[in-house]
Amino acid sequence: MKLTGLSRASVHSYLPYTKGIYNAAEISLNAERCRTYKNRQEQVQLLQEIPSEENLWQAVIAFQEYPFKTATGLPFRYKLKVGKNGEYNRELLIDRREKSKSLAWSSVVLTFENSKRVSEEVKKPKALGDIRGVSYIYPILWRFGLIRVPEAIEKKMGKQR
Repeated sequence: MKLTGLSRASVHSYLPYTKGIYNAAEISLNAERCRTYKNRQEQVQLLQEIPSEENLWQAVIAFQEYPFKTATGLPFRYKLKVGKNGEYNRELLIDRREKSKSLAWSSVVLTFENSKRVSEEVKKPKALGDIRGVSYIYPILWRFGLIRVPEAIEKKMGKQR
């Protein structure tokens, strides 16, 4: 580069590159990860613009297997239970330990509705109501940008934003 007097970018622009495979039958792992990330971001943005139960459901579908942490810092993930017809039935299976816990969709919706009424910082999960599984729903709603939490809890949950 010193020899030619060109910048690094200019030299690289003249070099040939190897063409990747386009429209392959199987996408790469990285492409799949990028697609999942983009889908999750779109769902969260839609939910924040129009906070409805249907948009919440779409966001919950998009965030399956996402690594969440509870307010105390315990890691967990969830999957949606699949019914006999092959569609998701509205039940979250929380994978925290060896035995998965089941979380009803009604609990998620009730917590979501309660979160809409709260404008200030939600200091602890129980502030959203005495709802079964609220300790798991709390970080999900925070990740979706629907509630604000104290900085100390944000650090425990992994300051994801």
